[in-house]
Amino acid sequence: MAGGHGHEISYGGLSLHAPKRWHTLTGKAMGAVMWFWIFYRAKQDGAALLGLRHPWEAHGHAHGHGHQEGGQHLEPAKH
Repeated sequence: MAGGHGHEISYGGLSLHAPKRWHTLTGKAMGAVMWFWIFYRAKQDGAALLGLRHPWEAHGHAHGHGHQEGGQHLEPAKH
């Protein structure tokens, strides 16, 4: 398959072509994006993932499901 052109790296009888520079840089960039995403998600959801908080309490958002802080149910507005 390989025509023997370009720079090759040989190890134990196996000859591999050296990667092009853009392949190396793209691989490093994609790896960095992956780790930044993992760290971002760990910051956002790490406590819920480790069981330190319930998943529905992890972000602290009040979604207005009809409950007050005292646990009383709010009646829907009548139009």
